[in-house]
Amino acid sequence: MNSDKYIFKKKLSLRRKSKRRLFYEAAFMFFLSLLLVYINYLIPNKNLLMQNIPNNLNNSFMLIIELFLNIYEIFLVIFIFSSLVITFILLIGSLYRIFRIAKRKTKLISYK
Repeated sequence: MNSDKYIFKKKLSLRRKSKRRLFYEAAFMFFLSLLLVYINYLIPNKNLLMQNIPNNLNNSFMLIIELFLNIYEIFLVIFIFSSLVITFILLIGSLYRIFRIAKRKTKLISYK
């Protein structure tokens, strides 16, 4: 049995990459970097966007805080409506039981 530290040793590729493969990888990386530079070049008003970053972040945080405050109020309103519906159902159920108890004809039969 091999020890645990050598368990994956046979699966590792220890060969060097060929010059052709290294050239293809370098050419691919160069092409991707040129593509990213071109895409950056096409974006209009980059300076204005960079200057507005702090203001945009501040507005985003304020909107997130306002969202959480509104969610609290929405949950509070949902709780109020659900408690009113449950109260109404319980009230109707209790009145119905009281009505059935009052209407019941009592026949006391003792089995002694």
